[in-house]
Amino acid sequence: MSTKKIERIIQSNQTHFVGDGFKVHNIIPGIQGLSMQRMSPFIMMDYNAPHYFSPSETPRGVDVHPHRGFETVTIAYQGKVEHHDSSGGGGIIEEGDLQWMTAASGVLHKEFHEQEWSKKGGSFQMVQLWVNLPAKFKMSPPKYQALLNHCIPKVQLANNAGILEVIAGAYHGIKGAASTFTEVHLLNVKLNQQGIADFSFPAHFNTAVLVLEGAIEIDGKTIPSNAFGLFENKGESFTILAPENAVVLVLSGEPILEPIAAHGPFVMNTREELMQAFQDFNEGKFGYLD
Repeated sequence: MSTKKIERIIQSNQTHFVGDGFKVHNIIPGIQGLSMQRMSPFIMMDYNAPHYFSPSETPRGVDVHPHRGFETVTIAYQGKVEHHDSSGGGGIIEEGDLQWMTAASGVLHKEFHEQEWSKKGGSFQMVQLWVNLPAKFKMSPPKYQALLNHCIPKVQLANNAGILEVIAGAYHGIKGAASTFTEVHLLNVKLNQQGIADFSFPAHFNTAVLVLEGAIEIDGKTIPSNAFGLFENKGESFTILAPENAVVLVLSGEPILEPIAAHGPFVMNTREELMQAFQDFNEGKFGYLD
């Protein structure tokens, strides 16, 4: 089995607010030409690096907005988020939890800092991914998966290297908690100092790592905290070494080889489908959410 090598390391010092509750680095798409197609099925990644929010009686966040044609995945590392959507999904995402919302044919949703957490304030750290859907599933009924941390399978790595959480896909035969429409691997890796973890994915899968804490080494290259490491689409296996305690999100997925037509909150295959999405939204076909 041949080695998968790092193609480039991407860092961004630019941030912007989504609503007033999420201060994010937009990693996919845009930074250094990293397109939706290049990282398909992962078509968007916003990373809210640790940021202190002062106490507020009014929770910060993003008010009601629509989505169609893909899934949103929100992983909470620090802080708490409350979610509601027009299909009836919702709940509080606490530290270590995540939500996997399938917008598919269309939902309205809103995301705010959880009310009691907001009153106290604190450090906030989150990742949100958009996972594309193949054309045949884009108009599926919406659904919502609340994945609490105690329900996510965990693997104790050899030699006290750390713990790996299998969010989606599989790791050494251990299946992840999330159900997915295509083959997607999403692994949260918590490595102790000098810890090592081995991985293997098909060569043609789009594969990357996001370092959330500490620094790691892959194939002799150092990837610092808050940086994104993109792999070449060659080789299958790689090893992560943590010179210091580190937290790493590993993502790998089979590309969806279909046209992408994206505008704002909608991701479809054609311009005509985008126009239909806006029409359906304006006609109230995405449901109701106050």
